Parts: sequence; C-alpha cells; structure tokens
Amino acid sequence: MLYRAFVIKYAEIGIKGKNRYVFEDALVRRIKSVLEDVEGTFDVYKQQGRVFIKTGLDYDYDETIDALTKVFGITGICPAVITEDNGFDDLAKEIVEFIDQEYEDKNFTFKVKAKRARKDYPLDSMELNAALGEKLLEAYPTLKVDVHNPDVMIHVEIRESINYYSKEIEGPKGMPVGTAGKAMLLLSGGIDSPVAGYMIAKRGVQLEATYFHAPPYTSERAKQKVIDLAKTVAKYAGPIKLNIVNFTDIQLAIYEKCPHDELTIIMRRYMMMIAEHFAMEDNCLGLITGESIGQVASQTMQSLFTTNEVCNLPVYRPLIGFDKQEIIKVSEQIDTYETSILPYEDCCTIFVAKHPVTKPKLDRIKKSETKLSEVIDELLEEAYKTTEVIEVR
Repeated sequence: MLYRAFVIKYAEIGIKGKNRYVFEDALVRRIKSVLEDVEGTFDVYKQQGRVFIKTGLDYDYDETIDALTKVFGITGICPAVITEDNGFDDLAKEIVEFIDQEYEDKNFTFKVKAKRARKDYPLDSMELNAALGEKLLEAYPTLKVDVHNPDVMIHVEIRESINYYSKEIEGPKGMPVGTAGKAMLLLSGGIDSPVAGYMIAKRGVQLEATYFHAPPYTSERAKQKVIDLAKTVAKYAGPIKLNIVNFTDIQLAIYEKCPHDELTIIMRRYMMMIAEHFAMEDNCLGLITGESIGQVASQTMQSLFTTNEVCNLPVYRPLIGFDKQEIIKVSEQIDTYETSILPYEDCCTIFVAKHPVTKPKLDRIKKSETKLSEVIDELLEEAYKTTEVIEVR
C-alpha cells in the first residue's frame, strides 16, 4: 500500500524539559529541509511528543525514506495511516482492512499496542488492545496473539486524530543538527575525518570544514575527492561551508627550514592554527579532528599534546578510542569509505618524513619553529587571503 503519512519518533529530545520545543522545532525544520529535494509535497508538523508527515498523492516513497534516515534526532520512521475519530467500529474496520493489505500471509503472531493520549476517548489503552485484538482474530483466524515477542506489533495512537502503523524503520538517532552550536572540522581525504564530522554532527553540531590543498603536489582530483566527502557528510549534517586553504608555501617553508623528523608535528600545528582562525571568524565553538590515540606518529599522546598547545578553542576528537576497523565500519555505513580510499593523495601524505618523531618535546618543537619566524606571518596571511570558500550541499 502507498502510505499517505509517516509518524516520526524521537527519544532523547523527549527529556529536554522546558526546552523540548526548541529541539522539536529544529527537528521539524531539518525534516522539511531534506524533503525539499524529494519528489512530492509534504506537510510536516509536531503534536504531543511526535512529529507527523502528511504526503501528497504523488511522492517517491523510497526517496522519502532515504532522506529521513539521514535526519539526526529521528529514532523511528513509521509509515502510517492517519484517520479521523468516527467511533471504535469504524476504527476496527479500518485496521482489519489495513492488516489485509499489508500482510498477504496471515500466519503470524501479533500484539496490539494502543496509546490513548486523548483521555476523552471511551476506551482506555488496555480496553483498546483487547477489543482490536478480538476484531483481528475474528477476521483472520490464522493469526495468533503473542504479547511477549510478536512477529507484528500493531500500534494505535489516539490523539487529536488517530494514527496506526505496524512497521518502524530505524532512524539515525542523535540530536537535530544546529541545536548544539557550530564547530570546525579539519577535513582531509582520508577515512577518519569524515567519520569524525558525522559523529559530531549526530550530537546536534553544525559543521564547517577546512581542507589543506598543496598544488602542484596534490592534484585537483584530490581536492574534488574532499569536496565529494563533504557532500556525503552534508547529507546528514546539512550544508557545510568548506574552506580550501592553499598550504603549499607553508609546507615548503617547514620542509626547508625545520628538522625533517618534526615535519608532521609542525605542519599539524599550523593546520590547527589556520583552522582555528576560520573557526573564530565564524563563531565556531571548537575544532574537530579524526585523530585516534596511537594510530600514527602524529597521534601519540605526546603529539596530541603538542598540537593542542597552539589552540585556544577546545578540540573534539570523537574517534579518540576507536581502532581502524571500527572507524572503517562507520565510514562504510555512511558511504564515505569508497571515496576515502581513492588513490589521490592529500598534503598530509605528500610531505611525510621517513622516521617522524613519535614523542615530540614541546620546547624543542617551538625552538624549531623559530626558524620560520621571518616568513611565517606573511605566509599565513597569504593563506588566509587566498582561501577558496564553497558551500557544499
């Protein structure tokens, strides 16, 4: 059957107390936004702890489900029927016909789970469960009741109008994007950083991103790869402002003037510094990286301490305790993995020392950076001035 409505469930939003409406409104806005790109017309509104979507006559069901499964804050998407209250007999008749259309094979166990949010309805929840169950057993003798582990759970909700459904598609959970402020993602062409951005966005954070490009050492295909990764993350996180920084001259200066075993750490410190510059310009509340303790030389505890030292904003590292396979698993789930492994190297992989320092000393790194003192301010200013900014959707 072609559904004309969806019941949208949320969980964490429901415990937000007096601020709950702020999160509900953000969820409604995000649902409306993603459905703008779906064929059909949709009416999205909230009512008594639920969000409802009513559809027009012609809409693309599969596209609608695909869009909704990328909206953080949704725990369940329930294709539903919304009907008016014309008395119990009419409701029972509708539900009997609904089960007939939904399930050709009637050999299954079921349970009716009614919720009476409108207390003036003549039957309470337990009475509705029993009465509707009885009607279904009369209509389809092959059905059996199982209150503990049914094959089919039939939900009936008595509200201003009545809705019923028997299927629930899992949502991505989390919190609606934009309810937790904004942060700057250091986005590379690797596996880790897109996953980090996704995980922070899942907690309601709006994303901006900074990518460090090093032409001619990195190609336009490497740049396009990062844009494509940002587009995939944006399906979940909403539009992303992407700063594309020309990092070549700064990298060459580091390479020429600093010890080669410290290249990665010093380069990373300047990346954090530049990303923070753009973050503070746009009122971001922190930086996001895809670092995981001990994964590579620049991600030891000593290295993370040394790179953190240049930052005034907090640095969020959602993958800090993940191993590589755990990160890959998430990247496959969100469809960034195949793009991430394309063989177009970014600036982090081009200028890598053969034997990078794994336990850098902060005072020694700062001393090495003094060798850049005559040129670095001008190079940073040029990098800021020539940064390309695009909005990725």
